[in-house]
Amino acid sequence: MKKIITLLLVVLTTHVWSQDQFTKGMEKAFALWGEGKSNEASNLFERISNAEQDNWLPFYYVAQINTINSFGEKDEERLKQQLEKAQEFLDIAKRISPNNPELMVQQAMTYTAWIAYDGATYGMTHSGKVVALYNEALKIAPENPRVVFSKAEWDMGAASYFGQDTAPFCKDVEHSLELFANFKPKGPFYPDWGEDRAKAMLEQCKG
Repeated sequence: MKKIITLLLVVLTTHVWSQDQFTKGMEKAFALWGEGKSNEASNLFERISNAEQDNWLPFYYVAQINTINSFGEKDEERLKQQLEKAQEFLDIAKRISPNNPELMVQQAMTYTAWIAYDGATYGMTHSGKVVALYNEALKIAPENPRVVFSKAEWDMGAASYFGQDTAPFCKDVEHSLELFANFKPKGPFYPDWGEDRAKAMLEQCKG
């Protein structure tokens, strides 16, 4: 009996220690990102993912940073490296957490980065995928503000590109802000972004 109790204590202590290390690591990575050190943050999230291979969150943030850094990137080789890395980590995250609407939004953003770089080349192959991802995410999580806002942002961008009226999608942005007001992340470090962008877009709608 003593041996069993000792073993349980060791297991619990190890779990608490690893959780504590995870928390410290994630907090440090977010701090680096907040300081504008996105490459250092990405590298730290990557190291955390090596130790937390059943947790989709650090993989998600590697994908997100590399995707965000790709918008506006003019160097094709650098863009390709970043987006391929984003896809690699996103694919692992999707295996860990299938049918996750947050990952669907991130996948749509990664495709959008390709389209933003070269619409003529990637628009035909990726636009349909983006639409399908947002529709699927909306079916799964209609109350998720990032899903509602990101879909509205895409719809507005597409309408603008084709010279159509973007006003009908302003109501979706407004709806996303209602959802943001009541949204509670499922746990520490879960995605919680988008409200500021939605507010800025709503101001543009009103303007």
